Amino acid sequence: MGVTRRQLLWAGAGIGAAGALAACSSGTGGSKDAAPAGTASSQPRAGGTLKVGALGKASAITRDPHGTQANESDYLIISLLYDTLAIPGTATNTAPRLAASWKPSEDLKTWRFTIADGAAFHDGTPVTADDVVWSLQRLRNTPAGKSRLPGIQPEGIKAEDARTVVLVSDYPNADLPLLTRLTTFVLKKDTKDDAIAGAPGTGPFKLDWYRDGNARLVRNDTWYGGKVLLDAVEVRLFESPQAMANALLAGQIDVASNVGAVAARTAEARKDVQILCRPNDMAMPIVMRTADGPFADPRVREALRLAVDRDAMVKQVLSGYGSVGNDILGTGDPAFAKDIPQRKRDLAKAKQLLADAGFDTSQTYDLITTEDISGLAESATLFATQVREAGVKINVVKQDSKIFWDATWLKSPLYTTYWGTNDSVVFFVSKTMLSDAGQNEAAFKDPAFDEAYRAATATADAAERGRLLHRLQEIEFAQSGYLLWGMADGIDLAGAAVRDLPKLPGYGRVQLEKTWLAR
Repeated sequence: MGVTRRQLLWAGAGIGAAGALAACSSGTGGSKDAAPAGTASSQPRAGGTLKVGALGKASAITRDPHGTQANESDYLIISLLYDTLAIPGTATNTAPRLAASWKPSEDLKTWRFTIADGAAFHDGTPVTADDVVWSLQRLRNTPAGKSRLPGIQPEGIKAEDARTVVLVSDYPNADLPLLTRLTTFVLKKDTKDDAIAGAPGTGPFKLDWYRDGNARLVRNDTWYGGKVLLDAVEVRLFESPQAMANALLAGQIDVASNVGAVAARTAEARKDVQILCRPNDMAMPIVMRTADGPFADPRVREALRLAVDRDAMVKQVLSGYGSVGNDILGTGDPAFAKDIPQRKRDLAKAKQLLADAGFDTSQTYDLITTEDISGLAESATLFATQVREAGVKINVVKQDSKIFWDATWLKSPLYTTYWGTNDSVVFFVSKTMLSDAGQNEAAFKDPAFDEAYRAATATADAAERGRLLHRLQEIEFAQSGYLLWGMADGIDLAGAAVRDLPKLPGYGRVQLEKTWLAR
């Protein structure tokens, strides 16, 4: 599995997509008596320790903020200790964090980021532009750094003065601040690799202790971002959603993060447990290789999209807890093109397109999948059953995760994948669909698409930018290698006392500084 791929997938790796609750999808908690997480039954109060369960493997533990966080537990700990320049926002894709503001040059190539007033490390040392520059250059020089900060070379990261960091892009990019949200954790300049684990951060919590993937973090009373309500957060690593759910039901933890619908179904009758749902949390598309092979003809790809019964996929694979997809990634983006007609099942047209393309229906084609997340292999099996009605024979092959990410991902003619970030339309375009994208999952190359992307990122005018983003999505809908049949919702369980858990999907839900306990 590629380093960046793991980094980007941490948020969705534990979602139990196979099964869901009607109570969740209506936005209520399992308890009828307790106020649902994210609402307030009284004024927020300070104090208390929040015990959070998060998924991870003991064999994959890391403490390096710029390393590979394959464990959700590691990313949660790191995100509470170290701030990024920006974070996902509730009203916009990108909101300020360690960077209080940013401003582009007229050509949208040079961006100046101003460090927030009062930003300091946990030892009291002020954060300087030199610290940020050193951290971003360290990040950029990791094996996956090019994908983390695309279009920005190490020499294009500079300090203008003590509080101003300059990022220079190789091309005009109106979305450059979006790149600063996921992994731009800031450390002190010149921190040695062997001292990273204990290095002071800038975040809302400070490290109290750490043992084998488990940690206790205490409130940072001098955090520049405002008052932190909790006294402490304890993060406990669990290797399975079931074990984590059991700990929640036994009262050993307050939050079971990304626990999945099977556990939520068990908790539904418990009046002391809340069920918190995040719509549009995960994409589980089927990828069809466009460069060569049996699915290179766009008519074949269109036929497969038309052969899918999306409503049945959502109902059976997600037990209704999700939404129908329309083959465009980035469904949570305000710029998502909702006016593109929803693609529906049409077996007659699918058969005709296959015939027109000369597709060999006598062959059986392998669809490679994994059991990395609940529902992924089930989606492949149901897909194979559905497209058989259009005359396409599919053999589902379940592969070990390591083999899949090393030998199948980016290479196979037909495979399943998953994205737990549900980021913006531009994010997915730049990461997975541009001709030179480092993670071009379908080997998709379309000069008109590349041109529309460059034009969109070079455009500051909102109306023109909207038009270009719409054009990108039209091409993706018609030509790309993605068959996005649906979006799975995410599920957390929380104790009755938990209030104001983050509501954002994907990695937006690690922001716990405003969470509090009503007890």
